[in-house]
Amino acid sequence: MATEAEFQTASIRIKTLTTPPDNMALLKLYALYKQANQGDAAGKRPGALNMVKRAKFDAWLALKGTSAEGARSQYVALVGQLMA
Repeated sequence: MATEAEFQTASIRIKTLTTPPDNMALLKLYALYKQANQGDAAGKRPGALNMVKRAKFDAWLALKGTSAEGARSQYVALVGQLMA
């Protein structure tokens, strides 16, 4: 399990990438970050005309039930892969 410090370090390190990750990796990073900090997705699903917000919400919703510690660990691992 990743510690809070490792998670914070990873969230800073990801911003130093010279080439941005692909959209799927960005969605996964977003969802894991939200799950680690806020828990399960809440609220109404954005409408079909707002595709970006809807994709983000759906990615976050897919992590429903994942613990904050689990989300932090997955986030740190994904950042490590992207940095390699």
